[in-house]
Amino acid sequence: MPTELPGKDKLDLIADNLKPYIHRTPVMTSRLINEMTGSEISFKCENFQKTGSFKIRGAMNAVLSLSNEEKAKGVVTHSSGNFAQALAYAAKQAGINAKIVMPETVVLAKRDAVLGYGAEIIYSGSKPADREIKCEEVRNETGATFIHPSNDLNVIKGHSSCAIELFRDTETLDAVFTPVGGGGLISGIALGFKNFSPQTKMYGGEPAGADDAYQSMKAGKIIPVSNPDTIADGLRTSLGDITFPIIKEFVTEIFTVIEDEIISAMRIVWERMKIIIEPSSAVAFAALLKNSAGFKNKKVGIIVSGGNVDLGHLPF
Repeated sequence: MPTELPGKDKLDLIADNLKPYIHRTPVMTSRLINEMTGSEISFKCENFQKTGSFKIRGAMNAVLSLSNEEKAKGVVTHSSGNFAQALAYAAKQAGINAKIVMPETVVLAKRDAVLGYGAEIIYSGSKPADREIKCEEVRNETGATFIHPSNDLNVIKGHSSCAIELFRDTETLDAVFTPVGGGGLISGIALGFKNFSPQTKMYGGEPAGADDAYQSMKAGKIIPVSNPDTIADGLRTSLGDITFPIIKEFVTEIFTVIEDEIISAMRIVWERMKIIIEPSSAVAFAALLKNSAGFKNKKVGIIVSGGNVDLGHLPF
C-alpha cells in the first residue's frame, strides 16, 4: 500500500483544482433499468467528459502536479486509446510538450485525436513490451516525465474527483460498480469513497477474457494478464504495484462477465438511456446485471467510464 495516500482534505483540494479543466459530468437514472435490476441505479456519465472518458481527471492532475523543471521537459506516456487523448489534452491546457508512444496499428480516429491536441506521436510495435521499451528510450533521450496511464498515484488521485462528485450528487450509495483494467479508475473511486462515504462498498467489473484483477484478488498477489481477449479494449491491461494494494484493501469483490454479457449491457444502455457508451464502460453495468440478486432494493452507483466508440464497428 502506498504510504502517501491522501485524506479527505487533500482529495477535496485536488477536486477543486481540477474544476477549471474538466466537466462536472451528470448522474443519470432509468426507471426501466431500475425495474429490470430491482436496484436504484445512478449512472455517473464520464462518457460526457472532456476527451470522451474519465482519463482526463488523472492526466490533468498528474500534469498539474509537475514541478516547473519537469514541465519544461514535457511528458511522455504509452497508450493506444483514451489516456493518449487525455494526456495530450492536459499537456495542451498546461502549455507543455507531450509525446505519446502508440502502436503502428493504432485506430486512425484515436491517432487523429491525439494529433489534434498538439501532441507528438512516436510509433512502436504492437506488443505492450514494445511500447514500454520505446517509451523508456524517449524518456532517456528527452528527460520527459513518464506518466503511467493507471499505475501512478497522481493519476489515481485525479480519478478520486469522480467519486467525490458522485457522492455529492446522490444520496448515500450502498455500492458502486467500476470497470477494471489497469486499476487506476477503481483505485481512485475506492479512495474517494473510503474518505467521503466509507460505508459504500466497492465492486469491480472485469471481462472474463482479461481477468487479472479477479485472479490477483483470489491469489493475494498480482497475476498479470496474458493474451487478453475482449471487446472491452480499454480493459486489456494489467494491475500495477500501486493500484493492486489499493484495490486489495478497499474493493469488496471483482465480478467477471463474458463477451455476450458486455454487449448486451452496452445495448441496453444505448436503447434505454439513449446515450453512447463504449464496451469497457458496459462491463460495470454487466457485472451488476449478472449479480443483481445480491443488490435488490440497494442504491447502486455505476461509473460509465467513457464513450469513445468506433461507430463503424459496433458489436450489435
